Amino acid sequence: MESDAIVARLSAVYAELPPGERAVVRVLLDDHPFAALGSLRALAERAGVSPPTASRLFDRLGYAGFADFQTAVRDGARDRSRLLEYVTRPEDEPPGELGEAAEELRAGLDGTLAAVPAQLCHRAAGVLAEARTVWALGGPLSELAADYLIRQLAGLRPGAHRVPEPAHARARTVLDLGAADLVVAYDFRRYSPATARFVRAARGRGARLILVTDTWGSPLAAEAELLIALPREAAGPIAPLTHEIAVTELLLVATAARLAPADRLADLDALTQSL
Repeated sequence: MESDAIVARLSAVYAELPPGERAVVRVLLDDHPFAALGSLRALAERAGVSPPTASRLFDRLGYAGFADFQTAVRDGARDRSRLLEYVTRPEDEPPGELGEAAEELRAGLDGTLAAVPAQLCHRAAGVLAEARTVWALGGPLSELAADYLIRQLAGLRPGAHRVPEPAHARARTVLDLGAADLVVAYDFRRYSPATARFVRAARGRGARLILVTDTWGSPLAAEAELLIALPREAAGPIAPLTHEIAVTELLLVATAARLAPADRLADLDALTQSL
């Protein structure tokens, strides 16, 4: 069964499932295909249910247990792997060499940096510097860029946080958001339903949004106060985190210039050495 067919099947049965099994499906859909590639116990813990509850879902779906479901997911994901496409070309088109990959990444990086003009970067930096709190999140890979933003931004200013994973923790976060708060979302194809749900809930509370996305059309684009859309050429032989980090670096440099955080960084270094 192809990966898209699995997603469609999970979505189709969702409303008919008991609450515990629906929680498992939410995790599988929010982080597809990666949530299915660990252990059954890890999946159950993420969903907040027992392993037997998670196991019953796969029996209900007609699989011979969780391992059989994982095999189907891996087969579907493998079919969609960009890296696999890159190295398994037609016989008359040899696999890409390292030098070719480096050229693609370099060209993509140039296109990415060109897609963030100075005026847009400075506007985003102003919001990052002035917001009461900053909350960042991303999808299965882009969450690493969100984490990098917060790790560095927390050294520049207080109130910089990663959006927590569990639904109950996200609900508590949204509860306290308002017009003075900012969400920075990294959302790339295949767009994350979990990211969309959090962003829309936060926007419903009045929070501002900076969206870093691609040009294929994130469903969150219309929600963004500031939209940073990376060009299609930014896609190399694999989904290149390098470009997302590069844009994040530009935003951080511009934000640091606004905040002049020398004293805060000196205090941070001193504390780091003493703890």
